[in-house]
This record gives sequence, C-alpha cells and structure tokens, in this order.
Amino acid sequence: MARPRLRLLLVAAAVLLLLHPALSSAAEGLEDPLIEQVVGGDAENELELNAEAHFASFVRRFGKSYRDADEHAHRLSVFRDNLRRARRHQRLDPSAVHGITKFSDLTPDEFRERFLGLRKSRRSFLKGISGSAHDAPALPTDGLPTEFDWREHGAVGPVKDQGSCGSCWSFSTSGALEGANYLATGKLEVLSEQQLVDCDHECDPSEPRACDAGCNGGLMTTAFSYLAKAGGLETEKDYPYTGRNSACKFDKSKIAAQVKNFSTVAIDEDQIAANLVKHGPLAIGINAVFMQTYIGGVSCPYICGRHLDHGVLLVGYGSAGYAPLRFKEKPYWIIKNSWGENWGESGYYKICRGPHVKNKCGVDSMVSTVTAIHTSKKE
Repeated sequence: MARPRLRLLLVAAAVLLLLHPALSSAAEGLEDPLIEQVVGGDAENELELNAEAHFASFVRRFGKSYRDADEHAHRLSVFRDNLRRARRHQRLDPSAVHGITKFSDLTPDEFRERFLGLRKSRRSFLKGISGSAHDAPALPTDGLPTEFDWREHGAVGPVKDQGSCGSCWSFSTSGALEGANYLATGKLEVLSEQQLVDCDHECDPSEPRACDAGCNGGLMTTAFSYLAKAGGLETEKDYPYTGRNSACKFDKSKIAAQVKNFSTVAIDEDQIAANLVKHGPLAIGINAVFMQTYIGGVSCPYICGRHLDHGVLLVGYGSAGYAPLRFKEKPYWIIKNSWGENWGESGYYKICRGPHVKNKCGVDSMVSTVTAIHTSKKE
C-alpha cells in the first residue's frame, strides 16, 4: 500500500515542477549545496555567453561609467564572476531571488569596503562604551501579534542611501532613534547620519579598532553613547548627508531627538520581537554576504556565517513568506537597509526566523534598543 502512494506523491510533485517554473528552479537546490558551490551546470555556460549583453543592460540601468576601456573590461570580468556568484547564491538560498544588482560590478572585497562598515566585536557591543550599555530586561511574550510592521504605524522614515561610505552603523543608529523619538513625541523626525559620521569618535579603550570612525566603520551602541553625551541628534535637513568624512558641524541648538537610555537584547527571537513591538525599530548587525546579489523574497541560506559586518534596522516581522522548496510558510524579519530604494524590495530585506533556522546570518546576535527622552507632542 505504501509504495503506490509514494509513487503517486512523486508523480504529483513532478507535475507541480513542470507546471510551475519557479518551483522547478527552486528544486535545483535539492542537491548538496556544498557540492553545488564547486560543480557548475549548463546554465552557467548560458550566463557566460550572455554576460556582455547583461553587462550592457546593467550599465544602462544603473548609469555606470568607467574611465577607459581597460576599466570597462575589468568590470565586465568582475560582472561575469558575480553572475556565477548570484547563481551559487540562488542554489544556496532558494526561497529568495538572487541576480544582477547595482553592486554586480564590484568584487566581494570592494563591496565590503564601500558598503558595509560594522567593524566591531560582539564583546564591544555587549560592553558599550565604559559599560554604559546594559541588558534589556526580559519582557512578557504572551500575546505578541503574529505579524507586526512599524512602517504601518508611522515610526519608520524613508529609505536612504549611504553611498560608497562604510557608514551603515550610523543609519542603523539614526533609524532606531527616529522610531524611539516617534514613540516619545508623536512626530517622526528624519534624523542626521552625517552628524554621527563627522562628530562621533567614541571608543572603547579596551578594544583595538573599537572607535566609531565615519566612513571607516562604527558600532550602534557606541553611537548611542556618543548621542547621550553630546545631547542628541540633529535632523537630516539641518545636517545633511554627504557620504564622506568631514569636520564636525554639530549645533546643539538644533537637536531634534535625545537618547534616554539603550540596551542590548538577548539572542532570543521572542525577546527581540517583544522589544521591537514595545520600543520601536531595533538597531541590529547582520552578515551581509548574501545581500550583494539579493533581489527579493525571504532569504534563508543553507550556509551563512555569523560574522557581523553590516548595520541595519529591524522594523517588523511576518509569518507568511512562501518558501516553494519546502512547501510551507516561512516566518521572517523585515529589515530596512541603507542602499537606496533601487536595491532589494524597495530598499528592504527579508530574512527567515523561527526555531528551525536559529539566528540565520547572525541576525539575532547584535540587537540593541534605544528609548528617547519624552517631550510634549509637537505640532
């Protein structure tokens, strides 16, 4: 009895794959992903043949220009490598969509150098500056909503673009304080990252390379420490972003948001969700290795390190991300990035969560919450 039923199930699965190309392409990931990393397929040859046409389209779409023919040839070679890399990422991460992005002409090293910038250890994160960070108290988790998104409640500002500056940490910091200030004042102020880039040089003396350093990297908890000492953060309008290190022009009379306190959240998804719902968007670190080729969907790579190299903003979570390979719902975190609206899902990234994935890409490892000083609601 069991064998005919098994055959029927296999036939049904085969029919589904034939009828639905998305399912068929996702099923390629069934092979051992470690093998897929080193063994190509026929489609890779097709990518090779069409690389120049794809590259020409890429250059037009993203307005790329290169100084001479040699640079153009070099970037075409890098682009060809990234086509292969995107294909490997697709096999390792079948519930997301990977392909050509605006970063497809950059080597992995160039991408890390220019567009990441979280360069501190978890020890520094936990300590904060002079021990000023403390553990967030445990919150009740009963009755948490199954889905929650601060964008729907007015606490999230527009997607921004850090440009070729390793200042992701400042966008994570400002985004968290924007949300906290909204909860405290009732008004969403779009805050300045450039103030942090120019003026925040807080250090942990016990840690080498643990100083916030503008386009050369930083950490959200030390940035919160700087803001608590400096008095607060100006608006983006008053202190606009330039994407480069400059002299500090902070004007204390123009402070728009003030830090009351900040905490580090335990590596526990329920506590992270509870802090998100109670305190607003959270500043987090993540391993961004799969983000260079990410286009959309719920990212849930089979293999992803937990070395944290990018600061982003956690704004919500969902429970209905469809994963065709596994034929079930895949819950996810909703992350606001700082690479502009022409990356990812209009500037956002989804990464899987839940007991079966356990801190995918380190997304639960470096989470901090901030509260703002309460003032009367502004008109």
